[in-house]
Amino acid sequence: MDHKKVRVRFAPSPTGGLHLGGVRTVLFNYLFAKQHKGDFVLRIEDTDQTRYVAGAEEYINECLRWCGLTPDESPAVGGPYAPYRQSERKPLYRQYAEKLVASGHAYYAFDTPEELESMRERLKTPENPHPQYNHKVREKMRNSFSLSEAEVQELLAKNTPHVIRIKMPANEELSFTDMIRGEVTFNTGQVDDKVLLKADGMPTYHLAVVVDDYLMKISHAFRGEEWLPSAPVHILLWKYLGWEADMPQWAHLPLILKPDGNGKLSKRDGDRLGFPVYAMNWTDPRSNEFTKGFRELGFLPDAFINMLAVLGWNDGTEQEIFSLDELIQKFSIDRVHKAGAKFDYEKAKWFNHQYLHHKDNQSLANLFLPVLEEKGIKADVDYVATIAGLVKERCYFVNEIWDHGFFFFQAPAAYDEAAVKPKWNADKSAFFTEWSDKLADVSAFTAPELEASFKAFAAEKNIKMGELQLPFRIMLTGGKFGPPVFDIAATIGLTETRTRIAKGLIAYNQ
Repeated sequence: MDHKKVRVRFAPSPTGGLHLGGVRTVLFNYLFAKQHKGDFVLRIEDTDQTRYVAGAEEYINECLRWCGLTPDESPAVGGPYAPYRQSERKPLYRQYAEKLVASGHAYYAFDTPEELESMRERLKTPENPHPQYNHKVREKMRNSFSLSEAEVQELLAKNTPHVIRIKMPANEELSFTDMIRGEVTFNTGQVDDKVLLKADGMPTYHLAVVVDDYLMKISHAFRGEEWLPSAPVHILLWKYLGWEADMPQWAHLPLILKPDGNGKLSKRDGDRLGFPVYAMNWTDPRSNEFTKGFRELGFLPDAFINMLAVLGWNDGTEQEIFSLDELIQKFSIDRVHKAGAKFDYEKAKWFNHQYLHHKDNQSLANLFLPVLEEKGIKADVDYVATIAGLVKERCYFVNEIWDHGFFFFQAPAAYDEAAVKPKWNADKSAFFTEWSDKLADVSAFTAPELEASFKAFAAEKNIKMGELQLPFRIMLTGGKFGPPVFDIAATIGLTETRTRIAKGLIAYNQ
């Protein structure tokens, strides 16, 4: 495969929200493709129409746009191997299923749902609670093996509902080299005769993924380790269809685990522990169930991508912060861990804090303006940018600019008087009254000039700076919080500073 152009694909089913594990699979595909000057394909695997959810494909596209992981080929942008929705490729799958039947590697099965359920009940034992349709039972069921050729042809002529199943060998060792796990070996006797073509003519994942990967010239296939048990079926299909030389190199990615490491991270875990597991908000149109996402919670896309990249991968150094360009340059599949990666929400927040802290103030202001609009507040973007620069060190999320800087947009409605009144006296009251009058004479209404004026007047009045700054802060903010107090005053301006001093004096002198 080394001489062929790198072509990778992300092939989700449009059944609901996009789990962060799915986004990580997209990311690893994308990084590998871009590093090797290859193509990244988005293919929608909607063969199971019973699980199809309206709006899910559009949701997937929007997630990838937000993350900046744009496919080179997809249902939306087209490409040389269109269509990229499996439901639109339905006619081509049957020919390959029939080819497998003709070569003796697959067979027609006419079993009704009732007959299948009867088999499972009849063969169930404590040692085998879930009997499979495999080499041990296939000849006892209604299929090409138990029926004569004439009976099979008669049933087909009558359009009797049927499926096509792969004929798994009874005891064959199969091996392949996984790019992450090395040599992996299976015994085919442990795998059931998977359905390849359903009664409605739709292929199952097993047939469709092989046919589409072949026809779309996919060179490398990255997928979650939960698909590892299906590998024997896929290896045999590549072999039986005569395409073994074109089989992509596989890499089965480790799971993203619960914070305690005990099992795969699920939506239910996120709900229970109070953090998202979907890339973006998702509302299931069938149940109206709402699930929160990283985007709406305030995660920046580059922070989200960085966080996912190091969930199960590192570059061999202590570096944790990577731009997308750096990831493309440094990513290597052999540095992906075999073991699952525990999800740590506090670490995820740390990544967002790092990116938010280093983001330019103008960009943060533009991201924060919608939050202000929701609160009915109109503000100049340059004013908001100044505030973002003052408070972003304290913020994990963009919306927290409000939590740490609301007083820039509205005067305090109440004051922490208990922090002031025990040490409040007439001298301090006179200081603020007189200094407020002097503010109009400050040469430039900047933090350094205000601090110099404040300090000089305090010395003149023989009052310690430390005894005056807290009352001043509470006049401006309402409490013992916020960035440097003179930065606050300089930002809100002369008129608003004097207004807040006057209101604060009324509260303190009551």
